[in-house]
Order: sequence, then structure tokens, then C-alpha cells
Amino acid sequence: MSLFSESPQSSAPSDATRVDTTRGDTSRGDAARSALVVGATGIGGSALVDLLSAQGWPVAALSRRPIAERPGVRALSADLRSADSLASALADERPTHVFFTAWSRQETEEENIAVNGGMVRDLLAALSHAPLEHVALVTGLKHYLGPFEAYGQGNMPDTPFHEEEARLDAPNFYYAQEDELFAAAERDGFAWSVHRSHTVIGHAVGNAMNMGLTLAVAASISRAQGTPFVFPGSLTQWNGLTDMTDATVLADQMVWAGTTEAGRNEAFNVVNGDVFRWRWMWSRIAEHFGVEPVGPSEVPQPLEQQMAGADDVWQRLVSEHGLVEPDLGRLASWWHTDADLGREIEVVTDISKSRLAGFTTHHRTVDSFTALFDRYRAERLIP
Repeated sequence: MSLFSESPQSSAPSDATRVDTTRGDTSRGDAARSALVVGATGIGGSALVDLLSAQGWPVAALSRRPIAERPGVRALSADLRSADSLASALADERPTHVFFTAWSRQETEEENIAVNGGMVRDLLAALSHAPLEHVALVTGLKHYLGPFEAYGQGNMPDTPFHEEEARLDAPNFYYAQEDELFAAAERDGFAWSVHRSHTVIGHAVGNAMNMGLTLAVAASISRAQGTPFVFPGSLTQWNGLTDMTDATVLADQMVWAGTTEAGRNEAFNVVNGDVFRWRWMWSRIAEHFGVEPVGPSEVPQPLEQQMAGADDVWQRLVSEHGLVEPDLGRLASWWHTDADLGREIEVVTDISKSRLAGFTTHHRTVDSFTALFDRYRAERLIP
């Protein structure tokens, strides 16, 4: 299967297949389900582990650094970039459902394709002995916007983005991951789903793309310095409509797709369901932290510049407030938030496909932010 061929398109579910989609159904029944969460320490993976364990699933949580085990959750450790490491770690695992949420950023898109496509291929090959029923894969809106090397360039589809849009005529590691998933599903006979999220915010530490924690840290530093909370991005993002994905919404959709007939062999966009403008959201985040909000100038003022030299300020906050993470680099991913908020294009996502199929979870993004900030503060990650 070519890395750049079109995604398989299945027909829309009929009325008959939509019965009981909100309750879920599998041939094995709830008691026989078990989950493998790949990337369990990430934003999406952490939310999945929490949701699945709360629902009573036996969960194997796979990551490079093992998570803390708890009732119903076993920690597995492997290097996703090593086929041998995966084969060893998964030799005795027999999950019915796999939730793949991991990726590894490389210097070029060619390397992204080789590494990230290979991780999906090698993991599913290592599970060829397992009674897999469904594999869910997280990707994102670079499916429509293009890879980092050509982001927002060329002929992109109109917004809001719809799942049936043709792939862009450019190499993209999301396409490679999808194609490895489709090939394994055809070989081993399991169902699949793909979940295209937009700027996932949720609880995690040490991640390469974490806007929620990044903005919380930036606002905390601004307050400590007595400086305004300056929007780092473009006028386009400040004034235009956008949307986001709460990690709990992503987890809900992945589990829904994996346990309903309507979710079989389908790609779904996944966002909270509301839209907002950053000029509205920025003042509410600033109010939550007690800082003065300031909008963008004609030229973006990226956080990487604003926060240069902020390590000393952070060390003072750690000492004064007894914070648990002194390494600012594990908390703030300035580059990712700068890239997201600096875009000169509108990014809005249509979620109608999964809504019509029976997925109804909806979040208001401002509430997602404030709940996340409160959790980080309770865990002494921010003052």
C-alpha cells in the first residue's frame, strides 16, 4: 500500500447500525475487553488510561518511561522506534483494543514518515498474535494543513475541514501512519478508526506539544514579573475563529469508536464542539491568573522571545511555592504554542460526522482551560 494513496472510505452507517451506538457493542461483550494504550504518558494517552480504568477496562499502559501502576492498570515499557523492543514487551499481551496516541518528532518529514509510520507498523506486527478487534489512531489537522515543512502552504481545503477531503499532494507522516494501520487491519482482520484532533489540551508533563501547561506557565511568570500577558501570535489568530480538543473529548471519542458499529473503519475529526476567538479567550485566561491581557502587535511576539531568561524566575517560584517540577523545559513547549498561535490561516474543524453517528460529548473550551489550570495548581505544577 502506497504511503500517499487515498484513505479507504467506508459508507455512512445505516439506520440499523446506529441502534445503541451511545451504549456501545462488540461481539465479545464488555467483560472480555482489554485495552493497550500506546503513549500512556502523553496528553491523549493519560486521558485514555483514566477513562478506560474508570470504566473497568483492564489496561496495559505502554510508554518509554513506565507510569505508576494502579488497580486495573499495568505499566509496560518499550522503545516504540525499536521493533525488537516492541516484540519483547508485547509478546504476552493480548488486548482486544489498541489506542495509539504516540509520535516522535524528527528533523525532516522524510524522517517523520520513516519513524512514525514504522512505529505503527512494528507495534501492530508485534501484536499479530493478539485477538485485536479495533485499533484507534490519533493524528491531527496537519492531515489537511500539511506537514511542518510545508504547513499551511499549497492548495488546502476550505474550512471547516471535513473528513472526506482528499489527501494533500505532499509527503505526510499522518498518511504513512494511516496506511500502516489500514494494511495491518486488512492483514489481521480488525476494525480501525482515525481521530484527527486540533491542539489537544490536557494533563501531562514533559510533552513536546502542550499548550495548556505552556500558557499556564507563561501567565504565572508574567504575574511574578509584574508584566502584561502578551498574546504571542498573529492578528489572524487573534481575530479569527478557531477550536480546540480537550483530551477527555478525544478519549471519549476513541472509546466510542472502538465499541460501536458506527465507529468501525472511519476517520473522525474531534474537537470540543464550540468555536472561539483568541481575543475573547486571552482575556479570560489572563483573568484566571490575575494578569493584564495585551493583544498582538503587527509583528508576532513569540513566547520563545518573551520567556527568554525566565528560568531564574521559575526557580524562584518553585522555591517560594514548593512546586514539584523545577525544569521549565519539561513544562513549557514555547515553540509549539508559538507555531499554533502564529498561524496566518483560519483553522476550524467540522465535527458533524461523528455527531450524526452518535457521538455527543461536548465541552466549552474556556472551561477546559480553567479546569486544567486548577488541576495543575492543585498538583503544585504551577503556583
